[in-house]
Amino acid sequence: MAKQTTVQPVVRKSGFEFLQTLKKNNHRDWFNTHKDRYQQELEQVELFAEALLRELNKHDEIETPSGKKSLHRIYRDIRFSNDKTPYKTNWSGNFKRATKFRRGGYYFHLEPGNSYLTGGFWAPNAPDLKRIRDEIAFDAAALRKILKSKSFTTTFGMLKGEQVKTSPKGFDASHEAIDLLRYKQFLLTRQFTDKEVLSDQFLTTASTTFKNMRPFFDYMSEVLTTDTNGLEI
Repeated sequence: MAKQTTVQPVVRKSGFEFLQTLKKNNHRDWFNTHKDRYQQELEQVELFAEALLRELNKHDEIETPSGKKSLHRIYRDIRFSNDKTPYKTNWSGNFKRATKFRRGGYYFHLEPGNSYLTGGFWAPNAPDLKRIRDEIAFDAAALRKILKSKSFTTTFGMLKGEQVKTSPKGFDASHEAIDLLRYKQFLLTRQFTDKEVLSDQFLTTASTTFKNMRPFFDYMSEVLTTDTNGLEI
């Protein structure tokens, strides 16, 4: 009886090579001709995403039901874009944390020369942004402690995201936490080389990277699920 080979949940070099070739031939005729190859590489990425989901559920609770369901479609929405190429040239997906008490989410973007993992709050609605800023204005010490921790700085460097140029409405430009109050987005991002992504250790690295977001997520979750008196909302 032939020994069965276990397919490892890794990002394969052939998956990156497909994306590179697609970038040079980004039109429907080429894609349709190579649809079988696309499906093969997609299945491998689904295996990776499924394995990553299992790892995430070891240290968090994820609502996304499967790795396959986490993946974004390769088809671009070109209705309002000047770029009319029909296909994305990356593998990407996101995982949603379970229940309203676990805020934030995890996103992965795998692309030759431009791979990264990110998480946080891309576009907080007005009430959420106001609540975050109110908490920072009242006491920024807890957030600063997280942002200065070794696990944060070695993994993400610093907090990223769009900021207002001066001061947000209702907050004094001379406030001691104005550097944090200016943020409109709150993002944690880590870039990776192709070599790192294609390594057998990338699954573990990705899980650890996302795990290091938890102190920030836990802080934000508490802020966004309580009022300024600390009562649940």
